[in-house]
Amino acid sequence: MNFLTLSQAVGATTYPGRGILAGKSRDGKRAILMYFIMGRSENSRNRVFVHEGEGVRTQAFDPSKMRDPSLIIYAPVRKLKNQTIVTNGDQTDTIYDFLANKKGGFAEALRTREFEPDAPNFTPRVSALATVEGGDFSLQMSILKSIDGVHCLRAFWEYDSLPAGQGRFLHTYRADGNPIPSFEGEPEFVLFEDDLDSMAETVWQALNADNRVSLWAEATDLHTGNTQSRIINRFQ
Repeated sequence: MNFLTLSQAVGATTYPGRGILAGKSRDGKRAILMYFIMGRSENSRNRVFVHEGEGVRTQAFDPSKMRDPSLIIYAPVRKLKNQTIVTNGDQTDTIYDFLANKKGGFAEALRTREFEPDAPNFTPRVSALATVEGGDFSLQMSILKSIDGVHCLRAFWEYDSLPAGQGRFLHTYRADGNPIPSFEGEPEFVLFEDDLDSMAETVWQALNADNRVSLWAEATDLHTGNTQSRIINRFQ
């Protein structure tokens, strides 16, 4: 397996788009989740992350400049008991609804959704669900991507557990371009550390300075359930 450092993985392209990082701290004591957004247009960049209850929501930094809230205003992080949902769109709410109302699980919820209708990019929907239980956590990840603008490819990955110091990185785009090429392959293998602030700062600095918008990071103690979180916004 080819493991990358956080800087190598996140900084491999100027435009990974929106990305989810999930894994276990190097000491094996905490589950660590991170999510970032980027933007090339003024509308996409005009956003900040804010805490909403135990979760996170995007909101306009300058409401007067918001042109189209669809696809960019949503809750990327929601929590349900010992589960944390992280996605790049309103499929967060779909997953939450399925779990909370016992309609089905992570995969069943996402089978009702598809890629974003933002032709010609047809941005993939990336999602993750972390479940902390018994001093460990399991991880599910998914990407819903366009084959031809009409048909949807749905891929799922399930990890019963992850070794200490390992993480997975799933993002929407594999490079910049016009249209922007979608992510390919399975989630990338990345190395995790212990200090959340250091990891968050490493990811933030690895993101292209012109395109980065916001970053959320959270660590959950696998035995106590206590959390530590951090938000970094381009516009403070």
